[in-house]
Amino acid sequence: MTRSPIWQAIAGTLSTEIAEGHYLPGDKLPTEAQLSLRFGVNRHTVRHALAGLAEAGLVHARRGAGVFVAGRPADYPLGRRVRFHENVTASGRSPSRETLVLETRHADAREAEALQLAAGASVHVYEGLSLADGVPLATFRSVFPAERFPGLLADLSETRSVTAALRAAGLADYTRASTRITAKTAPAVLALRLRLKEGAPILRSEAVNVDAAGRPVEFGKTWFAGDRVTLTVTPD
Repeated sequence: MTRSPIWQAIAGTLSTEIAEGHYLPGDKLPTEAQLSLRFGVNRHTVRHALAGLAEAGLVHARRGAGVFVAGRPADYPLGRRVRFHENVTASGRSPSRETLVLETRHADAREAEALQLAAGASVHVYEGLSLADGVPLATFRSVFPAERFPGLLADLSETRSVTAALRAAGLADYTRASTRITAKTAPAVLALRLRLKEGAPILRSEAVNVDAAGRPVEFGKTWFAGDRVTLTVTPD
């Protein structure tokens, strides 16, 4: 009879303990050294077992912090006002953002159409990573009309908040005019950003935000990690 690899047996034991509530969502698992001692194996074998759990979506690693049990998907409402920090805070988690790109360039055809700009008009582009408790929920690209908001990039660099940056530019409020959601699979670059396996399920949203007069102020694309968020459409 062929025996299963020892790392699979360790992964199975830890998976059962997670299912039985020994470790709750957000709990840190024992260290590699502690697991090596417990199971009588080397760290490479333990690392293999943890990688198997991560691939199954049961745990995630935080660089320099350890391995944690994956939380339940966070509810993420999509209504007339979509605010990242408010949504994540309401789910009981700590929001943060990492800036990846801040630049001014010419709009492509889809961006110009969404923002009602002339072909090739200048736009500000803000790309980044949205995290909850240090775990990536989504990566995003927001595009704004540069002529209307000339100092926006400086404010985004300082605050990392679209709402705060637009407020500093004189726009007190904005609302969601439209949202399109499409199911996709993660290509290599997106998978790397979101710490997913290539080909993992993701949800892509395309949205246009407008001011009180209905003029577009932001065209955004967001790619959500499919197993970490539940997108909910609210009636507001």
